[in-house]
Amino acid sequence: MTGPFDEELVKVLPDTVKFICHNGAGYDSIDIGACTERGIRVSSTPRINIHATADATMLLMLGALRRIMIPLQAVRQGVWQGKTQAGHDPTGRVLGILGMGGIGTEVAKRARAFGMHIQYHNRTPLPRSKSGDAKYVSLDELFKTSDVLSLNVPLSPATQHIIAKPQLEMMKDGVVIVNTSRGPIIDEDALVDALESGKVYSAGLDVFEEEPKIHPGLLNNQNVVLLPHVATTTFETRRDMEVLALENLEEALQNNTLKTPVAEQEA
Repeated sequence: MTGPFDEELVKVLPDTVKFICHNGAGYDSIDIGACTERGIRVSSTPRINIHATADATMLLMLGALRRIMIPLQAVRQGVWQGKTQAGHDPTGRVLGILGMGGIGTEVAKRARAFGMHIQYHNRTPLPRSKSGDAKYVSLDELFKTSDVLSLNVPLSPATQHIIAKPQLEMMKDGVVIVNTSRGPIIDEDALVDALESGKVYSAGLDVFEEEPKIHPGLLNNQNVVLLPHVATTTFETRRDMEVLALENLEEALQNNTLKTPVAEQEA
C-alpha cells in the first residue's frame, strides 16, 4: 500500500512512469489532474464491483431496518434476545438512491424484490429504459421524502459532506441511512448527533470518514451496523478486478494504451 497518489507523490515519480493501473472502481485516492499534467495515464476497474456492492448495500439496509446488532450481540453474550426491539419491514418503504449509476441501479433491482418504492437523484434523469419505475426527484425532495437513503455516489469536492447537519434536518424522523460509497460523503459528527437524537433511526455503514479509524459515536451505538470497507470482498469480484487490472497493465506494455481509462482521460 503506497497511500494516496496525491500531487506531491505524482510530482516526484520518475519520467519513465507512463501508466498507473489501479485495482478499484473508485479512484479518489489518485490525483488525476496531476497525473494528466505529467502525461501519466490511469486506469480503474469499473462496473465489476456493482453486484457485490449492491448485495452489501441490501445487507446493511435490512440489518439497519431491524437494528440487527442488538440481537446479534445479545445472543453471543448469552442473554438470548437481550434488549431486542421490533424493527421495520422494507415492504412499502420509500428508498431514495443518491447516485443511480451501476451500483445504484442494482440496489434498485434488489430493493424492488422487497416491495420498496424507488426514487433517485442524479445530475440528470435516466432514460426510462434504465430507471424502470424509479421516480426522479430533486436532491432536496430525495432527502425530505425517503424512508431509507442509499448513498452511491463517487467522492468528489461536490459530494464531500453532501450529508451534513442541514441535510439531516430535512429528512424524515426515523430515516435509515446506508453508505457503501465513500466515508467523507457523510459528516460523521452530524450523523452521530442525529443518531443520538433519534432523528436517524439507524445506519448501515461500510465506509468511514477517516478509515480505518471509526468515530466512537458510531462504534458505541448499537443502532449502527458496521462493516470494515468489505462490500466488494467476495472471491469472484476480487478475482475479476485483479484480472482487469492485469489486462490494463498488459495493454499498456504491449499497445501503449489502456483498456479501461478513467473518465477524465478518455479520448
